[in-house]
Amino acid sequence: MKKINIKEGIDLHIIKTNKFKTNLLAVFLSTPLTKETVTPNALIPAVLRRGSKNITTQEQISIALEEMYGATFDCGIDKVGDNQVLKFYLETINNEFLPQKEDNLKQAIEILLEIIFNPQVSNGNFNKEYVDNEKKNLKQVIDGRKDSKASYALERCIEEMYQNAPYSLYKYGMTSELDKINSQNLYEQYVNLIKNCKIDIFISGNIEENIKDEIMENENIKKIDARKPIFIINNKETRKKEQKEEQVVNESSEVSQGKLILGLDILNENDKDKFTALVYNAILGGTPTSKMFQNVREKNSLAYTASSSFIRQKANIFIKCGIDIENYEKALKIIKEQLEDMKNGEFTDKNIEEAKNNIISTIKFIPDEQDTELMYYFSQELSGYEMGFEEYVEKVKEIKKEDIIELAKRIQINTIYFLKN
Repeated sequence: MKKINIKEGIDLHIIKTNKFKTNLLAVFLSTPLTKETVTPNALIPAVLRRGSKNITTQEQISIALEEMYGATFDCGIDKVGDNQVLKFYLETINNEFLPQKEDNLKQAIEILLEIIFNPQVSNGNFNKEYVDNEKKNLKQVIDGRKDSKASYALERCIEEMYQNAPYSLYKYGMTSELDKINSQNLYEQYVNLIKNCKIDIFISGNIEENIKDEIMENENIKKIDARKPIFIINNKETRKKEQKEEQVVNESSEVSQGKLILGLDILNENDKDKFTALVYNAILGGTPTSKMFQNVREKNSLAYTASSSFIRQKANIFIKCGIDIENYEKALKIIKEQLEDMKNGEFTDKNIEEAKNNIISTIKFIPDEQDTELMYYFSQELSGYEMGFEEYVEKVKEIKKEDIIELAKRIQINTIYFLKN
């Protein structure tokens, strides 16, 4: 991967590969999560995709994409540590596979940058119809977060763990903020965002050397000013945890199956922990042979699902179980036993080897998926470090049993969240 600075705060990332028949373009706008901006920022991509200054409707955008042999465009919102990220993607067939000589990539660049940086504006206002319609759509998305009970339970656990902190915010914002948004102040927020955010442009594919010039000569890039980008680097300071008493949160909803989430903190984090935690998590609940799956689900039949995941940007591990509501106490007891087992080193060398093999296999497959490879490199932009795949694999291989036990002793339960009926 080659990184080129276009202007201060704007970087081009080139991933040259001949593994795919497509070129994948992505633009990420990164900005700190705040209560005031999270909702309007979530609305911005939805409004931009409706039409730009020169491609004025969604139908026209679709026609333009179809003329590029069925190119696809998508956009959305993500939460990466304490940042909210507006994401825009365009995928198109590589020039060498076209039936006639055309520059599909150049067209793709022009269309993507047109949609993001040259919006449809009149008298300092976004298109009112587009804004009003997308506000209704966003309300449905926010209201519908309860439709997936497992995702909702995890989000609620995070909210309880990070009360009044940026990471507690739902990436799509709050319905209570929607009424405050209109076509004028949303455009003002857009201007402020584009002026101050960190901008990363990624291009993956079998790309010609002149691609940098294509970007730098693009009219929409020319008009964007350099900036000292305002964003949060997800480092040890933003991940720092303090010793605290565990809290228990019970919530009722119309559920046929209870959702039990344990949010764990890693205390006194060091540089090695992000690799140790990967192995720890795989042994605890990250694979079908894990302690959670085998002991909570298989041996004791207390859970329909039992797993765990490691959120590196916040130094958290989340244990997730779908259980019969009457099995809450039994399931919680066995889950806590697994955490104690990890502290006491009650896992085998074979468990460690299987965990490492699973992680290494995942890492090695990253370059085989265009979007996954792209996101791997982007996550490094918000973490303040760069690491290739081979080095990543070596760091995982270095982890020893004593590293895992030492980490386990620094892991505490922050929140136990239970969604029941």
